[in-house]
Amino acid sequence: MTTADRTGSQRGGTAQRGGTTAQRGGTTAQRDRARRQQVEAQLLARWGESKIGPSRHRIDRLMDVLGEPQRSYRAIHLTGTNGKTSTARMVDELLRGFGLRTGRYTSPHLSDITERIVLDGRPVTDAVFADGYAEIEPYLEMVDAASDVKMTFFEAVTGLAFAIFADAPVDVAVVEVGLGGAWDATNVLDAEVAVITPIDLDHTELLGETHAEIAREKAGIIAAGASAILAAQPIEAAAELIRRATEVGAAVAREGLEFGVLDRSLAVGGQLLRIQGLGGVYDEVFLPLHGGYQAQNAACALAAVEAFFGVGAQSGPLDVDIVRAAFAAVRSPGRLEPVRSAPTVLVDASHNPAGMRATVQALAEGFDFRQLIGVVAMLAGKDVRTALEILEPVLDEVVITQNSSSRAIPADELAAVAVDIFGADRVTVEPRLDDALETAVRLAEEGAGDVVVGAGVLVTGSVVTAGEARMLLGEGQAEG
Repeated sequence: MTTADRTGSQRGGTAQRGGTTAQRGGTTAQRDRARRQQVEAQLLARWGESKIGPSRHRIDRLMDVLGEPQRSYRAIHLTGTNGKTSTARMVDELLRGFGLRTGRYTSPHLSDITERIVLDGRPVTDAVFADGYAEIEPYLEMVDAASDVKMTFFEAVTGLAFAIFADAPVDVAVVEVGLGGAWDATNVLDAEVAVITPIDLDHTELLGETHAEIAREKAGIIAAGASAILAAQPIEAAAELIRRATEVGAAVAREGLEFGVLDRSLAVGGQLLRIQGLGGVYDEVFLPLHGGYQAQNAACALAAVEAFFGVGAQSGPLDVDIVRAAFAAVRSPGRLEPVRSAPTVLVDASHNPAGMRATVQALAEGFDFRQLIGVVAMLAGKDVRTALEILEPVLDEVVITQNSSSRAIPADELAAVAVDIFGADRVTVEPRLDDALETAVRLAEEGAGDVVVGAGVLVTGSVVTAGEARMLLGEGQAEG
């Protein structure tokens, strides 16, 4: 019996005791879930972005026939190679802390497609998702009919998100790009704040093979007169971002100059930060996430919200108590997330070398494992060898597996690379992820001996891997 079926049965039992209204509610919930699943199947039948050339013609046309819903609220737009989703979550928490109604659009999802579209900190319901799609479906068909290529999956979901935000309505949308920037479907926004998290080499076949080329594409989200919040960047990437900002008359705030992390220390369950913001210093900010990269994300998020509210050196800082409360409430599922204990199992969505380096640094800083076993499944097109080389010094053994994605690297193929790096005696192959998790837990327990608290498992390599592992370990949907 599925979770939805169990929920329906429980509600049905309540209805028998309390009347027919609750019973109808349970039936309605199941019907809404079925409708949402049908919509998801229709969306997934559309092409992915990698199958077509860069173009905003279709999404521009959809926004036009929908009445430009993305113009009905203010927006903060985020791009970069890593850290976008975590930073978006932090921005969202801060804005809601100051009393604004928010919509948040991020991708990809970990477990459930509704996680991509968030209202007031929670994924939209099945009913809202399905009803929203029903409203825009005739317009999607209209654009499809007028185009040589039908709208892609991401274009359609982006249109759905922007329409749902307008209907809500929200005060501000926090929007993460899908890929790149200038040609991304989300760039129909005219956001007043653009956040560029650290840029590194990823999706090079689509975005360019150098930091400068990738930065040039991502800089496209910086709109005329906007505020550009720039994380620390490679020199050539920073030059491209500043050039774009200068061309469009955008104000620039740079990590390490106008804002940044002044100090941080380990704390139970996370870290304690002292942040230099645009309007002043924020002391004793607890962030329940691990790693220096998450501290950097926090500094960028705070600067973005300050810029959104027009805060600067002359105005002074935001209310520090609200800022502290917002950061203390931040969660980032699938980002070095503990999902069970004894042994500790951490789920992490890192899928490129830059992300893997950040994960390894955070592990060294925040955890003390006597025995750490990796479970790794990755997708085609990634720098597999470098990612595994980064992991090798911190893993005692690695279990190679694969996830359910059509782009998943076969376990045997990935294992061949792993054996070359780890040695055959440290590599186990389990084609099924559930078997891989079970094997890794056993190896961690055996290696740690009697001190099970020192045993750990790190599940990583892909957002898909992280999401499926969370589901198998009973975490379900990644709330908010």
